[in-house]
Amino acid sequence: MNIRPLLAFLFVAACATPPEVPVRLTSDSDAPYPALVPLDPIVAAAGAVPGNDPAAGLDARAAALNARAGALRGPMDSVPAVPALQ
Repeated sequence: MNIRPLLAFLFVAACATPPEVPVRLTSDSDAPYPALVPLDPIVAAAGAVPGNDPAAGLDARAAALNARAGALRGPMDSVPAVPALQ
């Protein structure tokens, strides 16, 4: 790999002057910080949603996955025996 093009690019980039970025200060820069609100009421309200029981959905999903696993564990009679593995 030739490193000369990379060095040429870095040399040109290092010699370039960066663009002027205007700094705009507004009257909002002296504004006070917002008041912090405790999270306890928000968390309590989020947990109080009626009908939000994830256990029922998880039990049904676990039963479906166990049924699929049972079907996959079926008989292995149709698989030919490999002499090297016996």
